[in-house]
Amino acid sequence: MLNYLLKRILLMIPTMLGIIVVSFFIIRLAPGDPGSQKFGGGGEQAAAGINAERGTEAAEKRFRAKFHFDEPLPVQFGYFLKRFITLDMIFYQNERPIWDELWAALKVTVLLNGIVFVLIYALAIPSGIWSAAYPNSRSDRVMTVILFILYSLPSFWVAELLRMAVVSEWWTSIGLTPPVLPIMNLKSPNYDQLSAWGRFVDYVQHIVLPVGCLTYGGLAYISRQMRAGMLEVIRQDYIRTAEAKGCSKSRVVLVHALRNSLFPIITLLASLLPFLVGGSVIIEFVFNIPGMGWKSYEAILRREYDFVMTTLVLSAVLTLAGILISDVLYVLVNPRVSFEADR
Repeated sequence: MLNYLLKRILLMIPTMLGIIVVSFFIIRLAPGDPGSQKFGGGGEQAAAGINAERGTEAAEKRFRAKFHFDEPLPVQFGYFLKRFITLDMIFYQNERPIWDELWAALKVTVLLNGIVFVLIYALAIPSGIWSAAYPNSRSDRVMTVILFILYSLPSFWVAELLRMAVVSEWWTSIGLTPPVLPIMNLKSPNYDQLSAWGRFVDYVQHIVLPVGCLTYGGLAYISRQMRAGMLEVIRQDYIRTAEAKGCSKSRVVLVHALRNSLFPIITLLASLLPFLVGGSVIIEFVFNIPGMGWKSYEAILRREYDFVMTTLVLSAVLTLAGILISDVLYVLVNPRVSFEADR
């Protein structure tokens, strides 16, 4: 097992290099670059007498020469790789390092999507097990209908409906108090003046709506995968043997069937981990959350290559790490699985 892990970790190095190369050249296919974004309106500014030096052709040439945008793409890639290795990544518009803003956005996204990640698995696995344990029952049919409806609802549409519902006057028209759920940002303006408990309550109130919008789709999908995996295992001969020996239904489901039915769920782990970094552009935009999704979208529009590339590399690292973790979990869930060649 250790040899397998070492080989996989070593294989990640050329894989990451390939991802960086492909990502770099694909991003450069988009029209425009940081120079055109920074000096695009320079002529109009110069004519108006505003920031004339920035708008001159000479200033744009100096900018392109400084960051090697006037060089061929292979040469630009070499300079980028050098700066990436030395962590000299900047925003081209103001020439400041990206790390403070990246770290601030990353903390927001990791915390928010970490909560979503835990909720999805904590709710999807039990609901999938229950549906598989009692297939075609009334509870299974009701749960199936609800989950399929949730899976079919676009998150941006649900987010807008929830925002409208919170601020709607319908609550007062029927004599009810509107729910105290903020619809923008993750903190109140007076957050720093609150006590520790007050900050916790304030944060929970702010994340209820975005967490709900980010959770229901994944919950519906993974729950159905858990149900399908459990049903397939329950039909196996060794499960019927356990039932014939007099094992209770709970023991058959939770002890004999659960482990082998977790394989599809473990496989999905690799695709969910990058979500912790990538975030959700739409939900973050709707609720004005300064996370990685929104920041990455803005960086793409501004052609901030360094920020975009760093985000892509982080997502790639998490994807590869998720695949490796999934392989390790296969062995932990079922010891009969082995990656040793002699077996």
